Amino acid sequence: MVNIKRHFFPSLATITSNKMGSSEDKLILYTNRRCPWAHRAHIALNELKVPFKEVTIDLDTPRTQEYLAINPRGLVPALDYNGEIIIESAIVANFLANAYPSHLLPPSNAPGGALQRAKVDLFVDAFIGKFQGGLYKLFTAKTEDETNAITEAAISSLVKEVEPRLADAGPFFGGSDKLTQAEVLTGSFVIRLITLSKAGVYSKDLWPTIKDKAPNFGKWAEAVAAHPSVSEAFNEKDIVENTKKRIEKMRAAA
Repeated sequence: MVNIKRHFFPSLATITSNKMGSSEDKLILYTNRRCPWAHRAHIALNELKVPFKEVTIDLDTPRTQEYLAINPRGLVPALDYNGEIIIESAIVANFLANAYPSHLLPPSNAPGGALQRAKVDLFVDAFIGKFQGGLYKLFTAKTEDETNAITEAAISSLVKEVEPRLADAGPFFGGSDKLTQAEVLTGSFVIRLITLSKAGVYSKDLWPTIKDKAPNFGKWAEAVAAHPSVSEAFNEKDIVENTKKRIEKMRAAA
């Protein structure tokens, strides 16, 4: 069974003049709000105020043949854009930012545009590859020593690789007062980091330690997590409960 929602926004003034994206586009997002990767597409669509139909894919059961015909990989998100299927979260989010030009990304041919896009790419790579990827190892840690070692390594990478790139955040990436593509691609993980830390899923010392050692990151992360485009698709209770269950399964299988 799939759940279908339709999302409508009050104004499309920022996108109707674009050559590619327009108010006539038909978008269907195949998603599951528990998934941080799918959450990326929600953030982009919310911030761009692009109407779309939402179809929820059950990730707890084998994928239906109907969905596998849409995305043979069986993953979410998948975006149906006027009949064309686009998959993989970063590709979907970047496609949306390019199809509906906005404050999320400057045009690559604008003065400084290509450089700013490269800075966004570097930031996202540092956050996901150097910090978030290491943090995921906590899900399979079985001892306090193992947990402490993983936490220390992750925070060290955050301080080295991510913190310096937020020196000019204001409050968002690159001094922007609006979300950028950097937040679109990391916001779903940021809001989970803060929520799961405060809920005790991660060590309750994790978030205070991060704020102490990486103050730029702490201020930026709290602004990101509080933004409506990020929080709209985030059910805190559901995420906490299901993450706990997932960790139990992963540790049992490790």
